[in-house]
Amino acid sequence: MKKLIASLLCACMMSTLLVGCGGKTPEPVDGGTEAPADAESETPETPETTNEGGSGDASKTINVWAFTDEVPGMIEKYLDAHPDFGYEIKTTIIATTDGAYQPALDQALASGGAEAPDIYCAEAAFVLKYTQGDASQYAAAYEDLGIDVDASLEAADIAQYTVDIGTNPDGKLVGLGYQATGGAFIYRRSIAKDVWGTDDPDEIAAKIGPGWDQFYTAAAELKEKGYGIVSGDGDIWHAVENSSSEGWIVDGKLNIDPKREAFLDLSKDLKDNGYHNDTQDWQDAWFADMKGEGEKEIFGFFGPAWLINYTMAPNCGGEAAGEGTYGDWAVCEPPIGFFWGGTWILANKDSAKKEAVGDIIEWITLDCTEEGLQYKWANGTLNGEGGTKDAVASGTVMSMSDGSVDFLGGQNMFDVFVPSNQFAKGTNLTQYDETINTYWREQVREYTAGNKTREQAIADFKQQVADNLDVIVE
Repeated sequence: MKKLIASLLCACMMSTLLVGCGGKTPEPVDGGTEAPADAESETPETPETTNEGGSGDASKTINVWAFTDEVPGMIEKYLDAHPDFGYEIKTTIIATTDGAYQPALDQALASGGAEAPDIYCAEAAFVLKYTQGDASQYAAAYEDLGIDVDASLEAADIAQYTVDIGTNPDGKLVGLGYQATGGAFIYRRSIAKDVWGTDDPDEIAAKIGPGWDQFYTAAAELKEKGYGIVSGDGDIWHAVENSSSEGWIVDGKLNIDPKREAFLDLSKDLKDNGYHNDTQDWQDAWFADMKGEGEKEIFGFFGPAWLINYTMAPNCGGEAAGEGTYGDWAVCEPPIGFFWGGTWILANKDSAKKEAVGDIIEWITLDCTEEGLQYKWANGTLNGEGGTKDAVASGTVMSMSDGSVDFLGGQNMFDVFVPSNQFAKGTNLTQYDETINTYWREQVREYTAGNKTREQAIADFKQQVADNLDVIVE
């Protein structure tokens, strides 16, 4: 599923209908060590421009903008299930590589007219810009699309963090996702049995948490047996980031939350004590640890269901139990609640097709019946039987679905991911997080490598922010 797309997609894919739903949600780019934002996708490496059977009637065309083919593919499935829908879909896909997507989307929204997006997507790394920040003025409230927001949210049991992120400054819901990206701790069963005599998720959760003190106690016990607890410090970053009380910007000023500042110490402890293989996420050595082929075998990774399905499974060295580490994994509650990634779907407030747009968005994000996208996505039946099961936004859907996967030794991952979404929080984010996280993680690595003092790393981080962002730095 995963592949890194090295070249910039400088053109758009245009089509009346997009077949398939193979792409995966892009995830945030932090510190230069995470996947490029399109690395979770199967967006073609060569852009194509086609128009198939289009009538050219703008009044019957819904313009969809996205950065992978995933959401367009979902909409194609909606059309299949609703043959009398009456609208054609014109899709524009621009990968987020080198920051190409946002400027193009911004220009299209600002220009308006018949070619403006009716539906557009934003990922976690920059979604607040479109729901609460500089481009939030373009987003339509879901209630204006004909959606009964309060009743639908309650019926679908949507995690609060996704609602918080998708709510504009006026308190109106303008965006929701279809995935659940609350995180768990994903661990090797064989290592758990060797160190603690059990691989039971409840018992392992009690070994590694709650809290970082317990996690580092477990790291010491794993080290005694020759194992690392994580591959690199990037593996704990999202849990650290999302556990903070406040975001990077408070009242227009740079704010280093104490829990985020503590990442300096948490990272240094991992390195100084030899608790990891000192890899960088999304690099070859990180993937090697998923196969159990690193310097020392690694116990676990922090992540949502997408990390299991689209990163770990393809990089575990096998496709069946007994091959590589396939089937030797399980998930448990993490020591700290967090989420990682996701895609939010928004509508243009100036769209002349609000009711039709609302029908699509509701089917993707809020419909918790067996005929909705959520149920098909959770059970791996969107493209027929035997597809990939994924954690979805609706807790109601996951509670009525079978999340058992062979990669996890038959464990029902929804038993862990449903509550994990309730522990995640979305009130400590800002529209500048992608950039600021990059600076912070760079400086933390400089400190842990011994190239800078703690004080110098913090000072250099502040200077980077002051030099490049319109933020007050004290």
